[in-house]
Amino acid sequence: MDRLEAGAIALPGIVVRVQERCTSTNDLLLAAGRADVLLAAEEQSAGRGRRGRRWHAASGAAAMFSLAKRVRRPLRELPGLALVAGVGAARALRALGAERTALKWPNDLVLDGAKLGGILVETRSHGGATLAVIGIGINCRCDAALERRLRRPVAWLEQHVKVDRNRVIGCVAASVLEALAEFEARGLESLRAAWESMDAHAGERLRLRLADGRVLTGVARGLDEDGALRLQTARGLRAVRSATVLRARPA
Repeated sequence: MDRLEAGAIALPGIVVRVQERCTSTNDLLLAAGRADVLLAAEEQSAGRGRRGRRWHAASGAAAMFSLAKRVRRPLRELPGLALVAGVGAARALRALGAERTALKWPNDLVLDGAKLGGILVETRSHGGATLAVIGIGINCRCDAALERRLRRPVAWLEQHVKVDRNRVIGCVAASVLEALAEFEARGLESLRAAWESMDAHAGERLRLRLADGRVLTGVARGLDEDGALRLQTARGLRAVRSATVLRARPA
């Protein structure tokens, strides 16, 4: 099994650290408050995804890391950071050989309809700018126990490419940094078309659970200017900013 090594995940201008085990790489970088740091871990005892959901991964089976970076964009634009990171991550995974990697709004990486990974972005005000900590987890090696626990289809990178987790982390992080630089220079609009070109559910009929518990159905029509999901409903086009996709099927 390949071991994570800081020296094998070299990134210009970024301090790379590796821990055997920690609570949460996101939590540690948020507490440290330093930018330009990447922290990877073999195991996380308190790893989490969107809405506080637990992130499960056996030691050596996933590529898990967090990247801390200062972002100088208006606060109203920061909800789009998960979409930006998704574009960077998907581009890298496609370049590595997982050419059908796609994006599921708002923060999942999927492959052939199964979840390949997830993204969790957390922010803190930091000296006139914003410290963004971007946590990324990618399923690399088959773990039957994980699929049984989640009771949903799970994708594994090793089914499509020869996995070297140090290379995966380095390539994904470098691509995310490029996407962040593009976002900082020109905003989400410069990356919206790229996200839509990799949208796993483009043109499909979706069933969503909104933040208040209501269920909404409609056809996915890409992203709004602020990163909201555009849904064509029976009452017209609607921008959804917080929801969970329950089901997708051809329109």
